[in-house]
Amino acid sequence: MKNIYKPKEAIVEDIIVESPTIKTFVLRLKEPFEFKTGQFVELTLPGIGEAPFTPSSDPNIKNKIDVTVMNVGRVTSLLHTSSKNISLGMRGPYGKGYPLDKFEGKDILIVGGGVGLAPLRSLLFSLFVEIDKYNKVVLRYGARTPDDIIYKESIPRWAKIKKVDVATTVDVGDTKWKGNVGLVTTILKDLPVDLKKAVSVVCGPPIMMKFTTLKLLDLGFKPQDIYLSMEKNMSCGLGKCGHCRIGKFYTCKDGPVFTYEQLNDIHDIWE
Repeated sequence: MKNIYKPKEAIVEDIIVESPTIKTFVLRLKEPFEFKTGQFVELTLPGIGEAPFTPSSDPNIKNKIDVTVMNVGRVTSLLHTSSKNISLGMRGPYGKGYPLDKFEGKDILIVGGGVGLAPLRSLLFSLFVEIDKYNKVVLRYGARTPDDIIYKESIPRWAKIKKVDVATTVDVGDTKWKGNVGLVTTILKDLPVDLKKAVSVVCGPPIMMKFTTLKLLDLGFKPQDIYLSMEKNMSCGLGKCGHCRIGKFYTCKDGPVFTYEQLNDIHDIWE
């Protein structure tokens, strides 16, 4: 009988420092691994514990994945102090990803905050590789400070891809920052999207997702066209522990991608 809790082995091939609190771990897998953009995996530090993360890499690459990790807890802090070539465990993928078929022919507004750009990076790769299927991709990204922006070298390259529009902002600027200063909602005005054929995708800290969703509703996006990545509180990944329950849903099995229409009648979804 297959052991659903047994992880597969992955080797840390590289560690990329994204910001003072965020690193990307490049994992080479012992065997081919497939996931759909938006799905998540459980990473295990042998003898220590495990935690859920959404891959930030291109799902079309089968022999390795990137996982971008913020230092916020016991497992993540130990990951941040680890070195290359160590062995990790990985199980999954779990959950439901982004319904790319429903995005075809539409303007796609992607709004990220902080490390929330990590799952969206995987989505962006999926969109870029078949960009002609979509009308337009509009990325709006906010971080706390310029130092907290992740994928600093990639964002300018993304802005040069055909049919892609990119704008960034920071909550607090510095002497070198020449861009917008303000919350990510401040760059959601005058969007180059046609609301009659547009969807939006939001991922970031809960408070950012809350006010971004309210802003999108004010702009005229329909609840069924707002996709949210509700990754908080996930634990086992199998719907057994109940930590990730939102109303009648288990985030790890029914999500982590939901439409706002699915959740808008549930009390305190942002807490």
